[in-house]
Amino acid sequence: MSEWKRPQPGQFDSYYQQYLDLVPPQVTDIVRHLKSQGLVVLNLMRSLDEEAASRRYAPDKWSVKEVVGHLIDTERLFAFRSLWLARGAAGEQPGMDENRWAGASGAHARSLAGLRREQHVCRTDHIYLWRSFDADMRERRGVCNGAELTAGAVPWLVAGHERHHLDVLRDRYGLDV
Repeated sequence: MSEWKRPQPGQFDSYYQQYLDLVPPQVTDIVRHLKSQGLVVLNLMRSLDEEAASRRYAPDKWSVKEVVGHLIDTERLFAFRSLWLARGAAGEQPGMDENRWAGASGAHARSLAGLRREQHVCRTDHIYLWRSFDADMRERRGVCNGAELTAGAVPWLVAGHERHHLDVLRDRYGLDV
């Protein structure tokens, strides 16, 4: 499989540049990077108990479980977008309201063990998906949430988004990430 190219402006909404900037510049195999990053999340979740995973750093903020649920939901949405684009499907993909989704996910009430298994299966599934994309599939594009997106940009944005939330878990929740 050929090297995954770091996405360039025009291949994703400029809003996501903040996430792409969090992917280390030396990363060339984004799928391998996602596999390693998924293990970081799993190890973090293994280090927590239910009480720690239910903690919020402020009353109106997400619990650790809700952050993990958000990572799972966002990855699923973006993986679907990349599949949609890679297969050449027509039509625009809608956006998401992350706060509405987090509130509706029920992640806070679910077990930490269940979320850990779900995160692992989700990441594993998407690694297989993205490994299946050839160079032509990665270049296919469409409109998602009102902006151009290529299928090949998606794993990079997932990695940067996850890094952002790992940093939040470290900086605001005091977790060892």
